[in-house]
Amino acid sequence: QAQLVESGGGLVQAGGSLRLSCAASGRTFSSYAMGWFRQAPGKEREFVAGINWSGGNTYYADSVKGRFTMSRDNAKNTVYLQMNALKPEDTAVYCCAARPLDIVLVPKGYDYWGQGTQVTVSS
Repeated sequence: QAQLVESGGGLVQAGGSLRLSCAASGRTFSSYAMGWFRQAPGKEREFVAGINWSGGNTYYADSVKGRFTMSRDNAKNTVYLQMNALKPEDTAVYCCAARPLDIVLVPKGYDYWGQGTQVTVSS
């Protein structure tokens, strides 16, 4: 059974950095696009970043562009989200998701989801 497991969340001060990981198991995701989404309390789930199956194309929400970098290592079946210059408004549960081939920006386009990891940024 395919599974995505996130790690790397935590509590950090504003301006700090965190690196999230999403490890896939149960199948090979090298032909899948991967996305990171986040959901803050009382808000809808929102797209943060995506990477296509080869890693040659990435896309970022305007709110994180220039601060977050997404990458993937298909040999390890793992994707990463490097988050720098964190702000209190980045506080949310971050989930990774997978879908065939290309990035889409809406949650319903993804077939597999992880449980999420909490990121809390203090001011």
